[in-house]
Amino acid sequence: MTTLDELQLTGYDSAAARAVTRRLVDVYADVYADRAGNPFFSVDRFAERLDLHLSASGYALVTGELGGELVGYAYGASLRAGTLWWSGLREPVEPELLRETGHRTFALNEIMVRAPWRRRGIAQRLHAALLADRPESRATLLVEQENAPALAAYTKWGWRQVGHLQPFPDAPVYASMLLDLPAQNFS
Repeated sequence: MTTLDELQLTGYDSAAARAVTRRLVDVYADVYADRAGNPFFSVDRFAERLDLHLSASGYALVTGELGGELVGYAYGASLRAGTLWWSGLREPVEPELLRETGHRTFALNEIMVRAPWRRRGIAQRLHAALLADRPESRATLLVEQENAPALAAYTKWGWRQVGHLQPFPDAPVYASMLLDLPAQNFS
C-alpha cells in the first residue's frame, strides 16, 4: 500500500502547467462525475475556466502523485486590478476589501483530491505548498456552503468567511473566504 510519505508534490508555472492540462481535466471529471449533468460543473466548462486561469498573472499549480497516479492538485493566480472576482458578493463589505492592485490577492481557484485519497492530509499539503512563499498579502477562495469538511479545514488553516459570492449566473452561491499571507497555519 502506498503511504502518504510517498506523496510527490510538483510545482508548475503556467507554461509548464499547459503540458499537464489533460491530466488536470481527467481528475476534475473524476471528482465531479456526479455533477456532470449540471452545465456549470461540466468538464467542458471546467476546461474553459482552466484555460482562462492558465493565462492569468502569477499562475501556480501544485500536483500530488502517489505511485505515478495524480491524486490531486491545487492551483490559482493573482487577481488583477479591476477584476470582476468580487462582483458577485451578496453582502455589502468595506470597499477596501474589494480593492485589487494585481499584486494584493492570490485566488486559490481549485483544490481537489480524488475520492479514494481524501481525509488523508493531501489537500492540506497541496494547500500549504501552493501558498508557500506567495508574494501577495492575502489569498481568497470560494467553497460550497454545503461542503462542511472543506469549510472546517479552511477555518482550521486560518481562513475567514467574508460573505457569500455567486461568480456566474449559473453557479452556486459559495462561501467567500480570505486568508492573510504569510501568517498561515496549515497544521
